[in-house]
Amino acid sequence: MKPRILLLEDDSAIAATVAFALEREGLLVERVMLVADAQAALQRERPAAAVLDVALPDGNGLDLCRRWRADADTRTATLPILLLTARGEEIDRVLGLEAGADDYLPKPFSPRELVARVRALLRRAAMPRPPASAFELDEAGQRIRYHGTVLALTRREYGLLRELCLARGRILSRETLFDRVWGGLAESADRTVDTHIKTLRAKLREVRPADDPIVTHRGLGYTLADAD
Repeated sequence: MKPRILLLEDDSAIAATVAFALEREGLLVERVMLVADAQAALQRERPAAAVLDVALPDGNGLDLCRRWRADADTRTATLPILLLTARGEEIDRVLGLEAGADDYLPKPFSPRELVARVRALLRRAAMPRPPASAFELDEAGQRIRYHGTVLALTRREYGLLRELCLARGRILSRETLFDRVWGGLAESADRTVDTHIKTLRAKLREVRPADDPIVTHRGLGYTLADAD
């Protein structure tokens, strides 16, 4: 079957150009004009990728992208997304990527470039994925999912869990965690780190009460268990 692309664009001329370029390359295009319609289309059937305009009559493509990425539903969490916008300043590109978009294309754009970018997204999505982990680190959005659930973390909790995720299987001392997350700004490394590890564990237990993936190594520090 031909890959289906969800196109959210309220400008009829731009939508026609995009749809023609994609369909000429053998892709199916479902075009909608409103955020609500895009949400409904996704619920009916997951597309192979989505092309989202930013400024829309009933909302914002950036907000929709954030909402989809924060959803525990894997249909939205892993959906390849390309954002279209009338502005191409660096801050707009950064905001788009931080919202969870995979790519960003400012208007006016070349239809050939858009097709090439969509094709690249589809190729990456088709690549074999590494074994699923209990933790999914989204550094652009500064979010961490635990068994598919986005954790409500403070800045320090996120920093701690990020360091443990990046050092999976290795022991990190309290001093190392303290220096990387706090930069030596607090009075007591041991007490500060231990207190935040305690709150982290409580939040992880809210998702999986029987699991305790943060392992304490007495006199050495902490590590994140490799088990999923």
